[in-house]
Amino acid sequence: MTGILLTRIELSTLLAALMMLGSASVARAAGPPAAAPAAPEPQTLLQLGPGDTVAIHVYGQPDMDSTEYVADDGTIRVALAGAVSVKGLSPVEAGQRVERALTEGKYLLNPHVSITVAQSRSQRVSVLGEVRAPGRYVIESNTTIFDLLAQAGGGTEDCADTVYVLRPGANGGVVRYPVDLKALTHGVGAGTTVPTLRGGDSVFVPRAERFYIYGEVAQPNMYKLEPGMTVIQAIARAGGITLRGSPRRIEVRRQGQNGLTVTTHAELTDAVRADDVLHVKESLF
Repeated sequence: MTGILLTRIELSTLLAALMMLGSASVARAAGPPAAAPAAPEPQTLLQLGPGDTVAIHVYGQPDMDSTEYVADDGTIRVALAGAVSVKGLSPVEAGQRVERALTEGKYLLNPHVSITVAQSRSQRVSVLGEVRAPGRYVIESNTTIFDLLAQAGGGTEDCADTVYVLRPGANGGVVRYPVDLKALTHGVGAGTTVPTLRGGDSVFVPRAERFYIYGEVAQPNMYKLEPGMTVIQAIARAGGITLRGSPRRIEVRRQGQNGLTVTTHAELTDAVRADDVLHVKESLF
């Protein structure tokens, strides 16, 4: 009996070892486990700073409610607790810090504090370039780039479709985030990450690239260059070719790589580049 029992134990041990070996082989064949997807970057909340005015509400203690000004050192005055630093905190985080100050000072047992921004002066963004009213504008936590441009009166007739959010980087430089407004308007850029505006940002609206067209077109002039624009689209923008013009006699003058101006024949399907000068000539017949 003892010999049979030992044989069964050995057989069970052998089977378990074989199963473990098989699992390890499958794991090696499958390769290393897939890395967990990176957690999405949390949305940046609006931060309090000097110059802001906040409303403090302590639940159950109406005599402690007040409206306070964030001082130059980033503190606010709280009844009983005194000066509490809130610089760089969101309103929710500031309320939690005030709660902690009241608890640690043993002024209240279990305080509940809410802080709301009555007036923001620290969270301002500069709008520069081709807008009707350049300047510095106050933003809120839900202010979009469209909201900000609307405050600046909108873009001028010369504004480009791509604007740039300029933000101070950690290394002392400036990080530039391009934002395609036209794509966002048409839903094309729905998957594009648009940076949340922060105080201290600058939004630069550059001048749109241009092309020139003259000769036998209805409206010779300088026009805004659209992305992917072709010669035939440029002619259509200028009102089309006149009865005297020829679609087979079009020249384009542009600056070459060596800095010299080069004039070449242009086909209707050719792409138009920035600062191109199109000349639609008369028909020979």
